Amino acid sequence: MGRAAGMAKPPLSMKPTGWFQVAWSDEIGVGCVHPMKYFGEELVAWRAESGQLTVMNAYCEHLGAHLGFGGTVVGEVLQCPFHGWQWSQQGRNVCIPYENRPNRGRRIKTYPVIERNESIYIWHDIEGREPFFDAPDVFASFEDGSGPDDYYPQQRLFEHGLELHPQYVLENGVDFAHFKYVHNTPIVPVFTRHDFDDVVSYVDFTITFEGDDGQSIEDVNSGVQAINGGLGIAVTKSWGMVDNRTISAVTPVDEFTSDVRFMVYIGRTPGEDSEKAEAKARTFGQEIIRQFTQDVSIWAHQRYSDPPALAGSEQQGFTAIRKWATQFYPDGKGGSAAALAAAAQS
Repeated sequence: MGRAAGMAKPPLSMKPTGWFQVAWSDEIGVGCVHPMKYFGEELVAWRAESGQLTVMNAYCEHLGAHLGFGGTVVGEVLQCPFHGWQWSQQGRNVCIPYENRPNRGRRIKTYPVIERNESIYIWHDIEGREPFFDAPDVFASFEDGSGPDDYYPQQRLFEHGLELHPQYVLENGVDFAHFKYVHNTPIVPVFTRHDFDDVVSYVDFTITFEGDDGQSIEDVNSGVQAINGGLGIAVTKSWGMVDNRTISAVTPVDEFTSDVRFMVYIGRTPGEDSEKAEAKARTFGQEIIRQFTQDVSIWAHQRYSDPPALAGSEQQGFTAIRKWATQFYPDGKGGSAAALAAAAQS
């Protein structure tokens, strides 16, 4: 079955640089070999007996067998199902069982990998550069001393192969007007911080989901802080409402589609660790996930507009984030700042 008719491929590279989620940690136990496809490449993730995780290209350099289908973990190496060649965590051949020495001239490409917030992230860069920024942590990055023990278990959403680009999700973070019309907030939120001066960017805004449209934004005492670690990962912290943290992670699969993962943590209230309190937290977490799926249903059918027909109040946020996004593309092009400037003058 082919792609949906009429869907428009965004004029943005589907091979951006940065950290991107490829799995959850609990999907790949010790001895597990996990095939997957991202950035148009067949990949395999495997966990050695020591617990060390490796992500590499999937094909054996011998005769091209796919290591994700029948490959086995033997101690600290991955063994090919075809002829038993063994590959190290650095992608080097360390054993040919019917020869006296390995093939030292061939190597399987491996990817820098981080396990954080129960997630597995790989560093993708078609130029082969080492990571030049860190993947954000939904707890540590906010530097408030909180940790996973202060929250109920992570709740998750996974949507595979949607026709959307990671930049759609990041742009949603500066799109103040959609909150009222997509999420039914009583009033339009106000952004208090747009910081796009570095590879990791920050967006804060005041928002409420309660009350009516007769209230003033000055009366609202709640909001969201967001940290964008490149195009692949965004983490948020809410304040003044039910304590929650979220992670959104969008990873290109091929030239047309991406996988979307969304995670929610609901804060524990000291002294209220009853089953009833946990059930309430699960319900609240599911509501946050439901709100995120409202965005997903729009992104999955969206056409990237460049230049967009922006209202005057939208210019600052969209111009800043699209200019910031260009640094992650191989050709240095995203939603062009020049096109946005032209739209502003029209």
